[in-house]
Amino acid sequence: MNSTLEKVTERICQRSAENRASYLERMHRAAGEGPLRGALSCSNLAHGFAACGKSDKMALAGNTVPNIAIVSAYNDMLSAHQPFETYPELIKRTAAEKGAVAQFAGGVPAMCDGVTQGQDGMDLSLFSRDVIALSTAVALSHNMFDAALCLGICDKIVPGLLIGALSFGHLPVVFVPAGPMVSGLGNKEKARIREAYASGKIGRDELLESESAAYHAPGTCTFYGTANSNQMIMEFMGLQLPGGSFVNPGTELRDLLTRDAVGTVLEGTNLGSQYRPLAEIVSEKSLVNAIVGLLSTGGSTNHTIHLVAIAAAAGITIDWQDFSELSGVVPQLCRVYPNGAADVNHFHAAGGLGFVMSELLGAGLLHDDVNTILGKGLGDFCREPHVKDGALTWQSTPAASHDESILRPADNPFSNEGGLALVSGNLGRAIVKVSAVAPEHHAIRAPARVFRSQQGFVEAFNNGELEKDFVAVVSCQGPRANGMPELHKLTPYLGVLQGRGFKVALVTDGRMSGASGKVLSAIQVTPEALCGGLIAKIRDGDLIEIDAAQGTLSVLAESVDDREPHVETAPQHGLGRELFGAFRERSGPAESGASLFTENN
Repeated sequence: MNSTLEKVTERICQRSAENRASYLERMHRAAGEGPLRGALSCSNLAHGFAACGKSDKMALAGNTVPNIAIVSAYNDMLSAHQPFETYPELIKRTAAEKGAVAQFAGGVPAMCDGVTQGQDGMDLSLFSRDVIALSTAVALSHNMFDAALCLGICDKIVPGLLIGALSFGHLPVVFVPAGPMVSGLGNKEKARIREAYASGKIGRDELLESESAAYHAPGTCTFYGTANSNQMIMEFMGLQLPGGSFVNPGTELRDLLTRDAVGTVLEGTNLGSQYRPLAEIVSEKSLVNAIVGLLSTGGSTNHTIHLVAIAAAAGITIDWQDFSELSGVVPQLCRVYPNGAADVNHFHAAGGLGFVMSELLGAGLLHDDVNTILGKGLGDFCREPHVKDGALTWQSTPAASHDESILRPADNPFSNEGGLALVSGNLGRAIVKVSAVAPEHHAIRAPARVFRSQQGFVEAFNNGELEKDFVAVVSCQGPRANGMPELHKLTPYLGVLQGRGFKVALVTDGRMSGASGKVLSAIQVTPEALCGGLIAKIRDGDLIEIDAAQGTLSVLAESVDDREPHVETAPQHGLGRELFGAFRERSGPAESGASLFTENN
C-alpha cells in the first residue's frame, strides 16, 4: 500500500473519529428498528399503499417482503435523464419477479449546466444539489422502504442523491445510471468551432449546428466533465454495478444491468443474511478511493466541493490538502476530453474504469478492504458486463489497454502525478486543474485585470482590450455572493488569447468544473469576496502570481490589506433567485463543500 495513501487515510480517520462514530451510531439504531413499515399505524400504512394493486397491498401489509424506493431525476429536457422514463416500470416488474415490491418514492429536480451556463439560471445550479438532497430525504421519509435505488447522472444530481440517502444510511442503496449518448461530433472539432465563434470568424448558425452535432441523442454528454466523473466515483466507491457507467442507453445490456441492480439491492436488505447498508459502504477508505479515481482519470474539479459535502453527510471530514497530497502520488492514466481528444465511449472501449481500478489496485493506490454493494473488496469491480444468450455475464477487464493514446497502465502513465493542485498564499486557497494545461502554462506572473461578471470580460474582449498578458480576476462569484455559478463562458475567449501567444490565466471565487480547459485557472478561491477574501481588494494592474508546481497563489502589491474591498451585490431576483436567499446566507465555503448542511465558517 502506498505510504501517502495510508497517511492521508489515517489522518482523515483521526480528524473524523467523533463525528463518524456519532453518525454510525444513529444509523445502527435506525437499522435495529427493523423494517420501518412495522412502526406505522394502520392508517399510515393504508395511505402508503392505497394506490397499489391487490398483491402489492397484501405483500406490504407484512414485514417480510422487501419494498424498494425508487428515487429518480427523470425529466425530458436533460438528455442524460430522459432514458430514466422507462426505468420504474422495468424495476417494478423485476422486483415482482423476485418476490418484492418497488414503489416510485419521489422525483428530484435535475437542472443542466449546459443549458444555463452564462445565463441567470446558473445561479441556482450549485444550490440545486442541496435541494436534491432535501428532496431525496422527503422521498425516503415515509418509513415504507427496506432499500432504495437512486436514478441520477449529472452534475449536482448524483451528489445530492447520495447526501440525501446518507441520512437513511441504514438502508442498502444502489445507484442506477443511464449511460452516455453515442459519440457525435468530435470534442477537438467542437472546441475549435467554439473558439472560432468567440473570435468572430463564424456565426451563430454554424455554432448551433456544431453543438447540435455534439449533443444529439438521449444519454449523458460524452466529454469527461462532472456528470461522467460522478459515474466514475460511484463505481470507485462500490455504489454502482461494475462497468455499467458508460453502457449506452436503449441497449439490451443497459436493461440487464438495471434488472441486476434490483437483485443486488434486494440481497442487501436487513431481511436477509447479507445486510449491506449505505452507511458502511461510504467510509473513509471508500472516499479516499473516490479521490484517487478522480485524480487518476483527470475528473471534474467540482468534486473538490461535492466529495467534501458527501463525506460530511457520512460524518467524515476531508479537505483540499488531502486531494493535493494524493495528487502527488497518483498517476494520470487517462486522456479523455477536455484532457485529450477521446470521449467516454472511446475510453470505455479502450478498457474503461475496470482497467483503471485494476491498475491502481496493483500499484497499491486503492483500498481493497472496503464494503461495496456486492459485498467485501473492490477487486469485484475489476470486471465488465456482457450479454450472452440474452443473459448478463461478467468477464475480467482487459489485461492491457486497447488504446494507449487514451488509457495507460500504471507503470507507463501520462503523468506521474494527478491532475489537481492546491495553491495558497495571501489570496487564500484555490484549486487548479492542470491535467489539461500544457506544462509551459503551469505558472504565470502577470498584471490583474479585474471583472465582476463574465459579461464584463466578454465585452472587454470584444472591445480589443485584452490583447496582452494578464490574469483575469473574476470575483463576487462565490456561494454567498450568487450561488457560485460555473464560468464556462470565459473558456473559449481565454483559449483564443492563449492561442494568440499571450500569457493568460484566471483567478476566481467561482467554479469552472470538468470542462475547465487548457488555460491555467485558480478557481473556488476561499475565502470568497463576500466573506473577507483578499480577492475583493485586487485592482487592475496588481501583479498576480500563480504557480501550480510550487502551490502558490498571491497578489504581489503593497498595502493590499489596507484597501477597502470592492464587493458588488449580485442580482437577488429573477428565475427563482429570490427563493434562494437563505441558501446564499447560510452556505459554507467551497472547501467545506459549499453546503447548507455543514458549518458556514
